[in-house]
Amino acid sequence: MGVRVNQPDLTSQSGMPPNGAAPNPATQAAAQSVYERIAANVQTVVRGKPQVVRLAICALLAEGHVLIEDVPGLGKTTIGRCLARSIGGTLSRIQFTPDLLPGDITGVQVYHQNLERFEFHPGGVFANVVLADEINRGTPKTQSALLEVMAERTVTVDSVRHEVPRPFLVIATQNPIEMEGTYRLPEAQLDRFLMRIEVGYPDLETEVMVIRGECAGFGPDTLNPVVSLAELYAAVQHVRGAHIDDAIVRYAAQLASVTRTHADLRYGASPRGSIALVRAAQALAVTYGRAFVTPDDIKEVAVPVLAHRLILTPEAELNQRDPATIVAEVLAHTPAPTRVGGRAGTES
Repeated sequence: MGVRVNQPDLTSQSGMPPNGAAPNPATQAAAQSVYERIAANVQTVVRGKPQVVRLAICALLAEGHVLIEDVPGLGKTTIGRCLARSIGGTLSRIQFTPDLLPGDITGVQVYHQNLERFEFHPGGVFANVVLADEINRGTPKTQSALLEVMAERTVTVDSVRHEVPRPFLVIATQNPIEMEGTYRLPEAQLDRFLMRIEVGYPDLETEVMVIRGECAGFGPDTLNPVVSLAELYAAVQHVRGAHIDDAIVRYAAQLASVTRTHADLRYGASPRGSIALVRAAQALAVTYGRAFVTPDDIKEVAVPVLAHRLILTPEAELNQRDPATIVAEVLAHTPAPTRVGGRAGTES
């Protein structure tokens, strides 16, 4: 590991990507406009949390899934509902309870006597945005019904694969402090989420605005769609094409690799984690109006993308070590790439 020093900007004075490839100004502006319209719409209800809103929209643009986790009453479900209401697609809300069945999520084959054949009846996941509310209240068997669809965007019922609508986003919420009647999400399930986001308490002035808005009747149901599915899909495609230098790809892989040998971790981030890091950074760059990724983008999304994928050692758990703190330490001691004179290098 090296010592982190001031990071030179990877962009040239002209604002072009490091490899000199010119982005398409029209598609870049359209993608940023999609972000800005959704963000403005959501923030008419979700006050004082611009970074939380930005990260949630990044997950949508990266076609990832997001787990919103915090104590009760901080607006986890509200954020999910506002995001779903802001796009012109379909919304399915699944309230996870101990008696929820896997078939309620994936769908079931039903025999129709008059037709003399089985027909597939889609479950709750067949929507553009699926709000899995209080996901840790579902049993492990029910939670596992999401594994395939979150990874592959398909559902297999009776050996027949069914594709879900695209874009497809799962927004799950959970309360981390209440253990009674809940089932801890397994690591395989957590690894399906592109990001885990904590909302946090609002400051005093923000809380006053939230109270006034609630009393005036402003809520998710008052929002109208501000982008169409076609616009959103085009923005998703633009995000996938955002330029990322090989040196930055290597940096993302290094960050994940370092977590696998960290003394406080039993298991670090998998290659899925490093892929998620790059995809999230691409989406973040687009929200800032760029068609290329910088090391700062990687650093900004590293904690929400990597922290929930790390498994502490028993000793680290006893010492109350926090995965987010460990990610911050890895960032501080892993040299970030630079680009000087057209050659890729690293901070020393």
